Amino acid sequence: MKFCWTTINVRDLDKSVAFYRDILGLEVNRRMKPGPELELAFLGSGETQVELICHAGSKDISFGKDISLGFIVDSIDEFARMIAARGLPVHSGPFQPNPFIKFIYIQDPDGLKIQLVENVKPT
Repeated sequence: MKFCWTTINVRDLDKSVAFYRDILGLEVNRRMKPGPELELAFLGSGETQVELICHAGSKDISFGKDISLGFIVDSIDEFARMIAARGLPVHSGPFQPNPFIKFIYIQDPDGLKIQLVENVKPT
């Protein structure tokens, strides 16, 4: 069995696609409108993707406070500078629970926590 995607319901597909593409660097693989009230986008390369679903008129989007999506970055400090330049705040962190990992959280346009993880190389 392989994990193929995580589905996220969003309020504004264009805004969410821009976040996942421009901030997180995910490639848009396909975008479709299977019905007049529904639009989808799949982002990411490799086996695991993010599926964004937007139901027209649906504004009631909520996520549990204890869920996040994690992405590896080369440098937390560089990533934090990049998002600050775009006016995007760090939700929390940086955290370094051990010498080998450091991470921060940001939020997507609908408030889903995104964890950015740097694997710290031993010195």
